[in-house]
Amino acid sequence: MLNKLKEGKKIIGVKQTIKAVRKKEVSFVYVAEDADARITDPLVASCKDNGIEIVYVESMKHLGKACEIEVGAAAAAVFVDD
Repeated sequence: MLNKLKEGKKIIGVKQTIKAVRKKEVSFVYVAEDADARITDPLVASCKDNGIEIVYVESMKHLGKACEIEVGAAAAAVFVDD
């Protein structure tokens, strides 16, 4: 399922992902299991409020690699196809 991050237009980072969730621009969100809960909890709550599916990823390192960046990522999402 992480391969979708390489195929579509993506959002990386908790703040940007929260904005996209609130605008319902994404159909699901990736969250790293080892990310600090204080950072990801607002995103998880926003996803639940907006009916957006959450896909948990093993680590920030794995999520960052899937996003094709050199650092870890706490959260990411792929824009809904137009």
